[in-house]
Amino acid sequence: MATTVRTEGEYAHQQIATALELERLDVDLYRSKTLYVPVRARGVFGGQVISQAIVSATNSVDPAYGLHSLHCYFLASASAATPIVYFVERLRNGRSYLTRAVKALQNGHVVFMMMCARSRSPSRGSPRARGGMPSVPPPEECRLEEDRYEELIRQEDIHPKLKQRLGEFLNDRRGSPIAVKLAVERETSMPGITRICYWMQARDIPEYDAPFQKCILGYISDLQLLSAASQALGLQRFGRGPKATSMTSTIDHSICFYDDSFDCGDWLLYVMASPAAASGRGIVYGQLYTRKGKLVAATTQEGVVRADIRGPTEETTKAKL
Repeated sequence: MATTVRTEGEYAHQQIATALELERLDVDLYRSKTLYVPVRARGVFGGQVISQAIVSATNSVDPAYGLHSLHCYFLASASAATPIVYFVERLRNGRSYLTRAVKALQNGHVVFMMMCARSRSPSRGSPRARGGMPSVPPPEECRLEEDRYEELIRQEDIHPKLKQRLGEFLNDRRGSPIAVKLAVERETSMPGITRICYWMQARDIPEYDAPFQKCILGYISDLQLLSAASQALGLQRFGRGPKATSMTSTIDHSICFYDDSFDCGDWLLYVMASPAAASGRGIVYGQLYTRKGKLVAATTQEGVVRADIRGPTEETTKAKL
Protein backbone atom coordinates (compact mmCIF):
# COMPACT_ATOMS: atom_id res chain seq x y z
CA MET A 1 0.00 0.00 0.00
CA ALA A 2 1.33 3.42 -0.92
CA THR A 3 1.73 5.98 1.86
CA THR A 4 1.35 9.70 1.18
CA VAL A 5 4.53 11.50 2.25
CA ARG A 6 4.61 15.28 2.44
CA THR A 7 8.10 16.47 1.55
CA GLU A 8 9.61 19.93 1.86
CA GLY A 9 7.67 22.30 -0.37
CA GLU A 10 5.99 19.47 -2.32
CA TYR A 11 2.61 18.87 -0.75
CA ALA A 12 -0.84 20.31 -0.99
CA HIS A 13 -2.83 21.48 2.00
CA GLN A 14 -4.04 18.46 3.94
CA GLN A 15 -7.24 18.39 5.99
CA ILE A 16 -6.92 17.14 9.57
CA ALA A 17 -9.52 14.44 8.85
CA THR A 18 -7.21 13.05 6.14
CA ALA A 19 -4.21 13.12 8.50
CA LEU A 20 -6.14 11.06 11.05
CA GLU A 21 -7.76 8.60 8.64
CA LEU A 22 -6.93 4.90 9.15
CA GLU A 23 -7.57 1.68 7.26
CA ARG A 24 -9.18 -1.11 9.31
CA LEU A 25 -7.31 -4.38 8.77
CA ASP A 26 -9.06 -6.53 11.40
CA VAL A 27 -10.64 -6.22 14.84
CA ASP A 28 -8.49 -3.73 16.81
CA LEU A 29 -5.92 -3.58 13.99
CA TYR A 30 -5.48 -0.45 11.86
CA ARG A 31 -3.02 1.00 9.34
CA SER A 32 -2.13 4.61 8.56
CA LYS A 33 -3.10 6.10 5.20
CA THR A 34 -1.00 9.28 5.30
CA LEU A 35 2.14 10.18 7.21
CA TYR A 36 3.65 13.64 7.57
CA VAL A 37 7.29 14.51 8.25
CA PRO A 38 7.84 18.12 9.39
CA VAL A 39 10.56 20.06 7.65
CA ARG A 40 14.05 19.03 8.86
CA ALA A 41 12.54 16.46 11.25
CA ARG A 42 13.97 12.97 11.84
CA GLY A 43 10.66 11.16 11.43
CA VAL A 44 6.89 11.29 11.33
CA PHE A 45 5.24 14.09 13.31
CA GLY A 46 4.55 12.83 16.82
CA GLY A 47 1.19 14.58 17.04
CA GLN A 48 -0.06 12.60 14.06
CA VAL A 49 1.01 9.32 15.66
CA ILE A 50 -0.71 10.30 18.92
CA SER A 51 -3.94 11.26 17.14
CA GLN A 52 -4.02 8.13 14.97
CA ALA A 53 -3.50 6.01 18.10
CA ILE A 54 -6.44 7.80 19.75
CA VAL A 55 -8.59 7.09 16.68
CA SER A 56 -7.64 3.40 16.90
CA ALA A 57 -8.54 3.17 20.59
CA THR A 58 -11.76 5.16 20.09
CA ASN A 59 -12.97 2.57 17.59
CA SER A 60 -12.81 -0.13 20.30
CA VAL A 61 -15.10 1.48 22.89
CA ASP A 62 -18.73 2.37 23.49
CA PRO A 63 -19.29 6.10 22.73
CA ALA A 64 -20.74 6.47 26.24
CA TYR A 65 -17.17 6.28 27.58
CA GLY A 66 -15.26 9.49 26.96
CA LEU A 67 -11.47 9.74 26.75
CA HIS A 68 -10.13 11.47 29.86
CA SER A 69 -6.38 10.74 29.88
CA LEU A 70 -3.54 9.20 27.93
CA HIS A 71 0.17 8.65 28.34
CA CYS A 72 2.51 7.62 25.55
CA TYR A 73 6.16 6.89 24.82
CA PHE A 74 8.01 7.47 21.57
CA LEU A 75 10.42 4.55 21.30
CA ALA A 76 11.90 5.26 17.86
CA SER A 77 11.48 7.71 15.00
CA ALA A 78 8.80 6.50 12.62
CA SER A 79 9.56 6.49 8.89
CA ALA A 80 7.13 7.98 6.38
CA ALA A 81 8.16 5.37 3.79
CA THR A 82 6.21 2.56 5.49
CA PRO A 83 2.65 2.65 6.92
CA ILE A 84 2.29 2.47 10.69
CA VAL A 85 0.18 -0.42 12.01
CA TYR A 86 -1.77 0.22 15.23
CA PHE A 87 -2.75 -2.68 17.48
CA VAL A 88 -5.32 -2.00 20.22
CA GLU A 89 -5.31 -4.15 23.36
CA ARG A 90 -8.46 -4.12 25.52
CA LEU A 91 -6.96 -4.19 29.00
CA ARG A 92 -9.98 -3.39 31.15
CA ASN A 93 -13.73 -3.05 30.70
CA GLY A 94 -15.25 -1.76 33.93
CA ARG A 95 -18.63 -0.23 34.64
CA SER A 96 -17.24 3.28 35.00
CA TYR A 97 -13.76 3.09 33.43
CA LEU A 98 -12.16 1.43 30.39
CA THR A 99 -8.46 1.06 29.69
CA ARG A 100 -6.81 0.52 26.32
CA ALA A 101 -3.22 0.07 25.18
CA VAL A 102 -2.11 0.91 21.65
CA LYS A 103 1.12 -0.25 20.03
CA ALA A 104 2.35 1.36 16.83
CA LEU A 105 4.55 -0.90 14.70
CA GLN A 106 6.75 -0.51 11.66
CA ASN A 107 8.67 -3.35 10.06
CA GLY A 108 7.97 -5.57 13.05
CA HIS A 109 9.29 -3.07 15.62
CA VAL A 110 7.28 -1.09 18.18
CA VAL A 111 7.98 2.61 17.58
CA PHE A 112 5.31 4.06 19.91
CA MET A 113 3.10 2.94 22.82
CA MET A 114 0.06 4.59 24.38
CA MET A 115 -2.10 3.83 27.42
CA CYS A 116 -5.44 5.61 27.58
CA ALA A 117 -8.35 5.64 30.03
CA ARG A 118 -12.01 6.35 29.36
CA SER A 119 -14.90 6.92 31.72
CA ARG A 120 -18.62 7.51 31.76
CA SER A 121 -19.66 11.12 32.25
CA PRO A 122 -20.00 11.95 35.96
CA SER A 123 -23.35 12.85 37.40
CA ARG A 124 -24.46 16.45 37.18
CA GLY A 125 -23.55 18.66 40.07
CA SER A 126 -20.02 17.27 40.51
CA PRO A 127 -17.70 20.01 41.87
CA ARG A 128 -15.29 21.66 39.41
CA ALA A 129 -12.09 23.63 39.99
CA ARG A 130 -9.72 24.94 37.34
CA GLY A 131 -7.09 27.64 36.91
CA GLY A 132 -7.77 30.80 34.95
CA MET A 133 -6.54 31.50 31.42
CA PRO A 134 -3.78 34.14 31.21
CA SER A 135 -4.58 37.49 29.66
CA VAL A 136 -3.32 37.51 26.06
CA PRO A 137 -4.24 39.34 22.83
CA PRO A 138 -7.20 37.72 21.04
CA PRO A 139 -6.42 35.61 17.96
CA GLU A 140 -7.74 38.34 15.65
CA GLU A 141 -4.89 40.59 16.84
CA CYS A 142 -2.15 37.96 16.36
CA ARG A 143 -0.35 36.98 13.16
CA LEU A 144 -0.12 33.57 11.57
CA GLU A 145 3.29 31.94 11.85
CA GLU A 146 3.61 31.89 8.05
CA ASP A 147 3.11 35.67 7.97
CA ARG A 148 5.89 36.11 10.52
CA TYR A 149 8.21 33.95 8.38
CA GLU A 150 7.35 35.99 5.28
CA GLU A 151 8.26 39.21 7.08
CA LEU A 152 11.64 37.79 8.14
CA ILE A 153 12.37 36.56 4.61
CA ARG A 154 11.74 40.04 3.18
CA GLN A 155 14.47 41.60 5.33
CA GLU A 156 17.24 42.98 3.13
CA ASP A 157 20.17 41.89 5.32
CA ILE A 158 19.02 38.30 5.82
CA HIS A 159 21.65 35.60 5.25
CA PRO A 160 20.92 33.41 2.18
CA LYS A 161 21.06 30.17 4.19
CA LEU A 162 18.68 31.54 6.83
CA LYS A 163 16.37 32.76 4.08
CA GLN A 164 16.33 29.27 2.56
CA ARG A 165 15.56 27.64 5.90
CA LEU A 166 12.80 30.13 6.67
CA GLY A 167 11.32 29.41 3.24
CA GLU A 168 11.18 25.71 4.10
CA PHE A 169 9.36 26.41 7.36
CA LEU A 170 7.05 28.83 5.56
CA ASN A 171 5.98 26.12 3.09
CA ASP A 172 5.56 23.65 5.93
CA ARG A 173 3.28 26.01 7.85
CA ARG A 174 1.20 26.83 4.79
CA GLY A 175 0.56 23.12 4.21
CA SER A 176 -0.33 22.31 7.81
CA PRO A 177 -3.94 21.46 8.71
CA ILE A 178 -3.44 23.51 11.92
CA ALA A 179 -3.19 27.31 11.93
CA VAL A 180 -0.81 28.72 14.57
CA LYS A 181 -0.54 32.28 15.90
CA LEU A 182 1.97 33.43 18.51
CA ALA A 183 0.14 35.23 21.33
CA VAL A 184 2.93 35.70 23.92
CA GLU A 185 6.55 34.88 23.11
CA ARG A 186 8.15 35.21 26.54
CA GLU A 187 6.39 35.89 29.82
CA THR A 188 7.64 35.14 33.32
CA SER A 189 4.71 33.45 35.07
CA MET A 190 6.80 32.40 38.10
CA PRO A 191 10.39 33.18 39.10
CA GLY A 192 12.68 31.38 36.66
CA ILE A 193 9.84 29.98 34.52
CA THR A 194 9.17 31.39 31.06
CA ARG A 195 5.71 30.96 29.59
CA ILE A 196 4.83 30.91 25.86
CA CYS A 197 1.30 31.14 24.47
CA TYR A 198 0.00 30.18 21.02
CA TRP A 199 -3.45 30.31 19.47
CA MET A 200 -4.13 27.12 17.47
CA GLN A 201 -7.02 26.15 15.21
CA ALA A 202 -7.82 23.24 12.88
CA ARG A 203 -8.37 24.80 9.46
CA ASP A 204 -11.78 24.57 7.75
CA ILE A 205 -13.39 21.71 9.67
CA PRO A 206 -17.04 21.03 10.52
CA GLU A 207 -18.10 20.86 14.16
CA TYR A 208 -17.23 17.25 14.94
CA ASP A 209 -18.52 15.28 17.93
CA ALA A 210 -16.44 15.21 21.13
CA PRO A 211 -14.61 11.89 20.45
CA PHE A 212 -13.10 13.16 17.18
CA GLN A 213 -12.42 16.61 18.65
CA LYS A 214 -10.19 14.87 21.19
CA CYS A 215 -8.38 13.06 18.37
CA ILE A 216 -7.70 16.43 16.71
CA LEU A 217 -6.54 17.89 20.00
CA GLY A 218 -4.06 15.02 20.26
CA TYR A 219 -2.52 16.28 17.00
CA ILE A 220 -2.48 19.89 18.22
CA SER A 221 -1.00 18.95 21.61
CA ASP A 222 2.43 18.15 20.13
CA LEU A 223 2.79 21.38 18.15
CA GLN A 224 5.47 23.78 19.48
CA LEU A 225 5.37 22.22 22.95
CA LEU A 226 9.00 21.16 23.30
CA SER A 227 10.15 24.55 22.00
CA ALA A 228 9.29 25.93 25.45
CA ALA A 229 12.18 23.89 26.89
CA SER A 230 14.52 25.28 24.23
CA GLN A 231 13.48 28.81 25.14
CA ALA A 232 13.95 28.08 28.85
CA LEU A 233 17.56 27.19 28.00
CA GLY A 234 17.94 30.38 25.96
CA LEU A 235 18.40 28.44 22.72
CA GLN A 236 17.44 29.89 19.35
CA ARG A 237 15.59 27.94 16.69
CA PHE A 238 17.74 29.20 13.82
CA GLY A 239 21.49 29.61 13.66
CA ARG A 240 24.55 27.66 14.83
CA GLY A 241 26.66 27.52 17.94
CA PRO A 242 26.07 26.89 21.66
CA LYS A 243 23.07 29.26 21.73
CA ALA A 244 21.21 27.40 18.96
CA THR A 245 19.07 24.28 19.14
CA SER A 246 20.64 21.34 17.32
CA MET A 247 18.01 18.71 18.13
CA THR A 248 14.64 18.21 19.83
CA SER A 249 12.82 14.90 20.09
CA THR A 250 9.87 13.80 22.23
CA ILE A 251 10.41 11.01 24.79
CA ASP A 252 6.98 10.85 26.41
CA HIS A 253 3.74 12.80 26.22
CA SER A 254 0.53 12.89 28.26
CA ILE A 255 -2.88 14.57 27.99
CA CYS A 256 -5.65 14.91 30.58
CA PHE A 257 -9.01 16.09 29.27
CA TYR A 258 -11.29 18.17 31.48
CA ASP A 259 -14.11 19.05 29.11
CA ASP A 260 -16.07 17.45 26.28
CA SER A 261 -17.61 20.58 24.78
CA PHE A 262 -14.89 22.30 22.76
CA ASP A 263 -14.32 22.88 19.06
CA CYS A 264 -10.84 22.63 17.54
CA GLY A 265 -12.26 24.51 14.55
CA ASP A 266 -12.30 27.61 16.78
CA TRP A 267 -9.15 29.05 18.31
CA LEU A 268 -7.66 27.31 21.35
CA LEU A 269 -5.02 29.00 23.47
CA TYR A 270 -2.06 26.71 24.21
CA VAL A 271 -0.11 27.92 27.26
CA MET A 272 3.32 26.29 27.66
CA ALA A 273 5.97 26.51 30.37
CA SER A 274 9.16 24.57 31.08
CA PRO A 275 10.08 24.39 34.79
CA ALA A 276 13.25 22.36 34.25
CA ALA A 277 15.74 21.56 31.49
CA ALA A 278 19.13 19.92 32.02
CA SER A 279 21.34 17.03 30.90
CA GLY A 280 20.05 17.28 27.35
CA ARG A 281 16.40 16.88 28.43
CA GLY A 282 13.56 19.23 29.21
CA ILE A 283 10.05 18.96 30.64
CA VAL A 284 7.14 21.13 29.56
CA TYR A 285 3.63 21.60 30.95
CA GLY A 286 0.78 22.90 28.84
CA GLN A 287 -2.85 23.96 29.19
CA LEU A 288 -5.37 24.38 26.38
CA TYR A 289 -8.21 26.88 26.77
CA THR A 290 -11.15 27.95 24.63
CA ARG A 291 -11.20 31.61 23.67
CA LYS A 292 -13.79 32.08 26.48
CA GLY A 293 -11.28 30.85 29.06
CA LYS A 294 -12.51 27.31 29.64
CA LEU A 295 -9.73 24.79 30.35
CA VAL A 296 -10.25 21.73 28.14
CA ALA A 297 -6.98 19.80 28.53
CA ALA A 298 -3.61 19.73 30.29
CA THR A 299 -0.45 18.26 28.76
CA THR A 300 2.99 17.16 29.90
CA GLN A 301 5.93 16.35 27.66
CA GLU A 302 9.54 15.37 28.23
CA GLY A 303 12.00 15.39 25.39
CA VAL A 304 15.58 15.59 24.21
CA VAL A 305 16.76 19.20 23.85
CA ARG A 306 20.34 19.64 22.70
CA ALA A 307 22.37 22.74 21.99
CA ASP A 308 24.66 22.99 18.97
CA ILE A 309 27.84 22.30 20.96
CA ARG A 310 30.50 21.15 18.55
CA GLY A 311 33.79 20.14 20.06
CA PRO A 312 37.11 20.16 18.23
CA THR A 313 37.43 17.70 15.37
CA GLU A 314 39.81 14.75 15.59
CA GLU A 315 42.18 16.43 13.10
CA THR A 316 42.27 19.63 15.21
CA THR A 317 42.98 17.66 18.37
CA LYS A 318 45.86 15.78 16.74
CA ALA A 319 47.29 19.04 15.43
CA LYS A 320 47.29 20.54 18.92
CA LEU A 321 49.00 17.46 20.34
